[in-house]
Amino acid sequence: MIEANRPYALEDTLSDLICDNRQLLMAISRFGIPLSLAGRPVSELGECAGVNPHTFLAVANLTSGMEYSVDGVTLASLVGYLKRAHAYFLDFFLPGIRRKLLDAIDFGADPDLASGVLRFFDDYVGEVRRHMGYENDNLFAYVDRLLAGERDAGYAVGIFAAHHDAVSHKLRRLKDVLMRYCPPGNADLLNSVLFDIINCEDDLECHCRVEDNILVPVVARVESSIVPTACSQPGKTVDSDSPEADISLGRREREIIAAVAKGWSNKEIADRLCISVHTVATHRRNICAKLAIHSSAGLTVYAILNGLVDLKDIDL
Repeated sequence: MIEANRPYALEDTLSDLICDNRQLLMAISRFGIPLSLAGRPVSELGECAGVNPHTFLAVANLTSGMEYSVDGVTLASLVGYLKRAHAYFLDFFLPGIRRKLLDAIDFGADPDLASGVLRFFDDYVGEVRRHMGYENDNLFAYVDRLLAGERDAGYAVGIFAAHHDAVSHKLRRLKDVLMRYCPPGNADLLNSVLFDIINCEDDLECHCRVEDNILVPVVARVESSIVPTACSQPGKTVDSDSPEADISLGRREREIIAAVAKGWSNKEIADRLCISVHTVATHRRNICAKLAIHSSAGLTVYAILNGLVDLKDIDL
């Protein structure tokens, strides 16, 4: 047993850590540690699994909200952990959530809501794939060159840190929509997929904290010990300025979608935006044609998922 609020230590066994925080099962898997070693102390991970024990402890303690240290952390073990985490999200966790969404939602009962939820999720997965692809192709490749004793003059981990944002925030919107505008379907499956979305949100946030608070300082420490050379593969920045909503929508159309989500009538929209009711109706027809959404409920869900309106501004 591990005492409450005590940081994990080298002498603790993996089974004790799992009993203390079951979320560490994911960390153990992503380090490539077999569960057959659960009875071994953390100090033996190097000889038994080829994992640096201090790296594992840093991730385990940060994940569990404990004090942690980056002293002794090795880039090879840490980047291996992060690469496996990327594969888990992209190849297993997110596709699994999508399959559950397809099974849980009755697409015939409310097609606008169902298709809106699925379209948003697919767009979100594409965003996560681009985010993690950047890290795989640029940051991790740069780290591999550092481990080989080469440092690019035109790139540094500070470039990554300056553009690094968590990719979990959109899952909160999807979670809110599923809870507030629960689409018709299998209630048990909907609850199960909601549970997975909440876990995925937490897992992604933790993943980003590991990168920001462990990876970045450790890479910076290694950079300081290597003289830069000419940059052969300059790093690219992450495009964080892409609009949340469909880029084919104009400013006025987005305003009208937000107004519809707030429950305003065409006349109220016309009065508040100082346009005619006919103009509002024309905009709404164009919006419905562009988005293939033909109900106020569908437009409301679209507005929430794409950040055009805050959930607290919508009356039930």
